[in-house]
Amino acid sequence: MDDRLQQQLNFIIEVDKLKNVIRKNFLIDDSRRENVAEHSWHSILLAQVFFEYAENKHELDLLHIVKMITIHDLVEIYAGDTFMFDEEGNQEKFKREDEAAGRIFGLLPEDQAKELYRLWLEFEQENTPNAIYAVAIDKIMPVMLNTFSQGTSWREASITSENVFNTLSLIKKGPEKIWDLFCEIVKIAEEKGHLKG
Repeated sequence: MDDRLQQQLNFIIEVDKLKNVIRKNFLIDDSRRENVAEHSWHSILLAQVFFEYAENKHELDLLHIVKMITIHDLVEIYAGDTFMFDEEGNQEKFKREDEAAGRIFGLLPEDQAKELYRLWLEFEQENTPNAIYAVAIDKIMPVMLNTFSQGTSWREASITSENVFNTLSLIKKGPEKIWDLFCEIVKIAEEKGHLKG
């Protein structure tokens, strides 16, 4: 096996570990917490299904968006998953994840390592139209899970509607229809008692 193929194989074997990184959110059937790989897959699917609602489709690249969503959580293999409402954990999150990005993407041949790091950084910086759409999709997923399950992870952490709106206000930068959906499902979660008043 040549060196390039060996590096790529090593990367693919290593990222299997993402299936063992557990998130706070429960599956909609409340049977267990989801893992990060499941979250990535679900977000990739949602990005495709909701793409029709992007008002600026002409300046978006769906494949680029899918790539960003596919790889942005790989850093959690080494950095762990940080609950979005964990103020202390989020203070050093970028530093931890940036170090993890160098480690995980560094397994690949240099050209691919650079490409994936650039995609990861674009997602994290939330400045490009593609990243804004990708982040809106990624951030609405746990809201959907907590609303249409029993809201266990929110109730465990005593999350309020104010917490949700303050932490996830960046969704408003994405498609208007997604922001409207976000507001609607937060209201449903309130009515179901999943969010503290």
